[in-house]
Amino acid sequence: MKLLLDATRCQGYGLCQEHAPDLVELDEWGYARIVAVTVPPGEEETARACAASCPNDALRTER
Repeated sequence: MKLLLDATRCQGYGLCQEHAPDLVELDEWGYARIVAVTVPPGEEETARACAASCPNDALRTER
């Protein structure tokens, strides 16, 4: 599974990082940056919750 970011949609709310701090980090302005594009085994549900938490649909998971 992959966690993908459309940076043009990110508005810097930071909700994604709260759900998945090992997968997403925030830059100095609060915008998301993917730490792990390939989701580690056992973190799939965390990645889905992370993507679902984004109010702008900037994040998505892909198999």
